[in-house]
Amino acid sequence: MEWRDEGIVIGVRRHGEGSAVLEALTREHGRHLGLVRGANSPKLRASLQSGNTLGLVWRARLEDHLGLYQTEPLNLRAGRLMGEARALAGLGYISALLRLAPERDPHLVLFEAAEKTLAALETPAAAGELARFELLALSESGFPLDLETCAATGARENLIYVSPRSGRAVSLEAGAPWRDRLLPLPAFLRDDALRASDAEALAAFEMTGYFLLRDVFAPRGLPLPDPRRAFLATLKGG
Repeated sequence: MEWRDEGIVIGVRRHGEGSAVLEALTREHGRHLGLVRGANSPKLRASLQSGNTLGLVWRARLEDHLGLYQTEPLNLRAGRLMGEARALAGLGYISALLRLAPERDPHLVLFEAAEKTLAALETPAAAGELARFELLALSESGFPLDLETCAATGARENLIYVSPRSGRAVSLEAGAPWRDRLLPLPAFLRDDALRASDAEALAAFEMTGYFLLRDVFAPRGLPLPDPRRAFLATLKGG
């Protein structure tokens, strides 16, 4: 069997003397593993870094085998991000979120959003794009939030809260009596044209982090990933 695709490197582990198992989120074949021979060579070491996008050829005798990867560099962004703490933490966190995808289950929307978010790590828009990516990761994990209408009134205006119970938006007026119990809903999460400040991004991460921990990570017996905490620390000036 053989297929060709492109994939984002999300993990690499040594295998034997000079090989490695590459884990990548591919465009058409989902999260997929394969063996890379000669992974210790300088050329391949530079390519096999989390966050890089590679051209991939996968070959195996049977579909359920691990198979072999042949790789070609397409975008070696990891090297460009290594010197910037916020970007490096974001890269590690995106990789952690992509590992949640079921193995060999195509997730084209997730792949394209990951490419967009990785590109944003090199720009001032990084925090807002990463918060938007968390929303998509929740949805792709089977826990979408409904941020379009107020859970109490059906209104579409002044949606500034999210109910921690239902994951639905709540308007300013309807949420006023319970505002201390509700999560924030920054406007940029509902409008891709808006740019998030660091403070707005932190408010978004407070909301998305609640649902990610409750619905995705805690059921797996896991905390929120360390790279997420490191990214948030850079927003707080820590």
